[in-house]
Amino acid sequence: MSDKPILGVTMGDPSGSGSEIVVKAWADPEVRRMARLVVLGDVGWMRQALAITGIAGEVRPIRQVSEAAFAPDALDVLQVTDQDLSDVVYAKVQAKAGQVAYDAVIAGVDLALAGEIEALVTSALNKEALNLAGHHHAGHTELLAERCGVKGVCMMLTAGDFRVTHVSTHCSLRQAIERVKAERIMTVLRLTDAALRQMGIAQPRLAVAGLNPHSGEGGLFGDEEIREISPAIERARAEGLTVHPIPVPPDTVFYLMAENKAFDAVVAMYHDQGHIPTKLHGFAEGVNITLGLPIIRTSVDHGTNFGKAGKGTAYATSLIAAIRAAVDLARGRG
Repeated sequence: MSDKPILGVTMGDPSGSGSEIVVKAWADPEVRRMARLVVLGDVGWMRQALAITGIAGEVRPIRQVSEAAFAPDALDVLQVTDQDLSDVVYAKVQAKAGQVAYDAVIAGVDLALAGEIEALVTSALNKEALNLAGHHHAGHTELLAERCGVKGVCMMLTAGDFRVTHVSTHCSLRQAIERVKAERIMTVLRLTDAALRQMGIAQPRLAVAGLNPHSGEGGLFGDEEIREISPAIERARAEGLTVHPIPVPPDTVFYLMAENKAFDAVVAMYHDQGHIPTKLHGFAEGVNITLGLPIIRTSVDHGTNFGKAGKGTAYATSLIAAIRAAVDLARGRG
């Protein structure tokens, strides 16, 4: 692997601000020092993004990754969709836009599986548009797992050294409670430990959040900690993972990681339990990483940002952080 890995970066939903933050990230000096980017999307839409943002340069269409020149004044764009975007408008949920976002993700996964790119970095897609296009997935994570043919995946959110993985994500709270099972918690603990080692942490220190207030208070407020969470922790420790010996109350565990640096990552039981503290801790620099795939995939930790779409004012902070995380993971794997 070159010191500058080749990353495939999806354009995201064209109705959103994804194309604009992609060109802003491409123009960023830090990104140019650490990676080589190939944009997966639509050539014409990326030209429009350059014009909207006022960033100097041109789009260089390529038919395959091997044609990329990585020139400082030309953005290499691989056309991955046959959709006509002439009637697509900004800030509107549209089936065609969902199809373009889907096409880019599929192309990126296939290129990564084939070894033509060293990591996939995704801009935001719109879940409603994705489903309108006929692709019935709850989001990127489920789509990626299906395309890669794997089931044991989980989401990690990072904001600097604040890291959270999730036992469940896109489901109702009732379903999330039902999914708190020892076997699933074990899977997430193993994936978290392996990812942190790939990030360069030799002996990751993990904590598992309780599900209930006060981690159940000995069964007074719920017994999931006794029945499922504690047995998973005991198994993980028996396997040699460094895990705090008991479920930590969810109103405390994130503070202990952020302020006391007591842990390198926390396993959260459901979507909002992990997302709220991560976004509060570092909304702008948040990164979403999918663990358990045979490829490296990182993503922005925000939506399509319809409010700024087409205006050139969206910030690329999260995308740049996602690129940085992809580079670190690629080097760790290499």
